[in-house]
Amino acid sequence: MRVESGMRVIQLVVFLCLTACSTAQVVSVDKAPGVDLTAYHTYNFLDSAARNEEGFQMLSPRIPALKTAVAQQLEQRGYRLADEPDLWVNIGVMVASKVQTRQTYLRDAPLYMGQRRYHWESQDIPVRQYQEGTTTVDIVDAARNQLIWKGAVTTPLSKQDPQDKELKLSIATLFKQYPVPVR
Repeated sequence: MRVESGMRVIQLVVFLCLTACSTAQVVSVDKAPGVDLTAYHTYNFLDSAARNEEGFQMLSPRIPALKTAVAQQLEQRGYRLADEPDLWVNIGVMVASKVQTRQTYLRDAPLYMGQRRYHWESQDIPVRQYQEGTTTVDIVDAARNQLIWKGAVTTPLSKQDPQDKELKLSIATLFKQYPVPVR
């Protein structure tokens, strides 16, 4: 009996560690062929008020944290903020509700099935619901108004993250694939 409760405690600790240490996942990265991103020196953000996306406006409290994280990544690569930039940065956000599940195993099957022709099948059992955020970062050549780099990253969102550490980590993960290295 004690061994079983000890195993349950260990399983709970492992589950909490995995959910607390959840990492961002880069969904896609695309760069325009033949473009040298080191030739650009300044950036600025497109005005979010000009956007007509309901989801973007709904998540406006997290937008400053995203802008700060993107600005930090760009500045580490030698770009500086300017009123008339070489590059425009466009941030897109989307939040989706997700359900984490676990699969039942044969050991979860009832010990007695009865005399009728009952059968038991493995199935997914909902464990918890959570929010997953997807952030896209578009880098646009301001002079030509042409998209030259685009990346998207997803991360589970937590309501208990007032400093938006998850968002900052997801942007840092995305920019590891940016073609200009950190200086």
